[in-house]
Amino acid sequence: MAGCLHADQSKMNDTVDQLLAREPHRRVRIGETEITLLGTAHVSPASARTVTDLMASGVFDTVAIELCMSRQRAMLDPEAMSRMDLFSVIRSGQAPMIAASLALGAYQQRLADQYGIEPGAEMRAAMFGALERGLPLALIDRDIGLTLRRAYRAVPWWQRMGLVGGLFASVLSREKIAEEDIERLKEGDMLESTFSEFAEQSRELYLPLIDERDRYMAAHLRKLADQGARQVLAVVGAGHLKGIENYLALDRQRPEDVLEQLEQSPPKARWPKYLPWVVVGIILTGFVIGFTRNTELGLQMVLDWIMINGGLAAVGGIIAFAHPVTIGTVALAAPLTSLNPTIGVGFVAAAVELYMRKPQVGDFARLRRDTTSARGWWSNRVSRVLLVFLLTTLGSAMGTYIGGARIFGHLFGSGG
Repeated sequence: MAGCLHADQSKMNDTVDQLLAREPHRRVRIGETEITLLGTAHVSPASARTVTDLMASGVFDTVAIELCMSRQRAMLDPEAMSRMDLFSVIRSGQAPMIAASLALGAYQQRLADQYGIEPGAEMRAAMFGALERGLPLALIDRDIGLTLRRAYRAVPWWQRMGLVGGLFASVLSREKIAEEDIERLKEGDMLESTFSEFAEQSRELYLPLIDERDRYMAAHLRKLADQGARQVLAVVGAGHLKGIENYLALDRQRPEDVLEQLEQSPPKARWPKYLPWVVVGIILTGFVIGFTRNTELGLQMVLDWIMINGGLAAVGGIIAFAHPVTIGTVALAAPLTSLNPTIGVGFVAAAVELYMRKPQVGDFARLRRDTTSARGWWSNRVSRVLLVFLLTTLGSAMGTYIGGARIFGHLFGSGG
């Protein structure tokens, strides 16, 4: 009997070895625990098949996947976006994060559409395989929102627009990708691929997007070993294999300490909270000085401020294809909201746009698909509200600095 069991186990191990030969992988032993790291491409049909076959082998007693709770929730409940309260999202300052998450999802969707496979099919195979076999399932990746916030804060402010531009350029590109190129994504990571130009050149960006997540996932896996798991299958993007393997071997900190450290929110901007009020004070002081010198000069400065600030914010609305009433409201509101840091013109613009063009159920239902194309971002009422918020905010910010420079040009220029 024992001989039969040994033969069966040996046969299962041989099957696993043959399956792993298909894909990039690592095996790491921690005490009595063997961790099999399977490297996948998140839109690869071959990766999904390999995960399904490995789950059927019966070798593994624990499954770990490169997902966080929010990404798992979005994967299992794709209609969750239809229940999103856009006004609350914008009011809580989450609009940029929602837009970035949509862009990342759209990038995966665009690749997956070429080959008839849902993004994250290998993660679904692991999740449902664990459920069918009654195996513990561990979500080992860090929350995507926290990772994006840490990445955004990590790069100097002058690189942030390039970072955002790189993200949306990767989404809106229409270049076809061959299946062998998709398989080659197994040499990288989806986030790193999206921001490839920046991740290669910026250590500040590479750390939160890749290195910190490697260490975070390794800590989770070491925690599983501490909890008694013996055969762990960890399904991760292949770009993480080397980093996770290194941290499993070298990291000597308690896993709980590592997780706590890497779950810290990024530090706030270094400038003090009162800085926006200082900027407002300087601009208002410029108006006062202008009127003190000459009423005509003061009026000209106010007019320039209204035209520049309101005009650039309105241009942002025009680029976002906002409703004409929204654009007019923005043009009037921006010169005032720029002098009141407690409310931004983007918030006003989004509120008016929502009132004038309330998103329909169909907009939410099509959101994931529409955001794979430039036309979809502008035609879908949900994503367009996000664009209205972001572009009018950007326009007003530019108007504040350009308008402020214009005011002081009047005061200290040759015409002052």
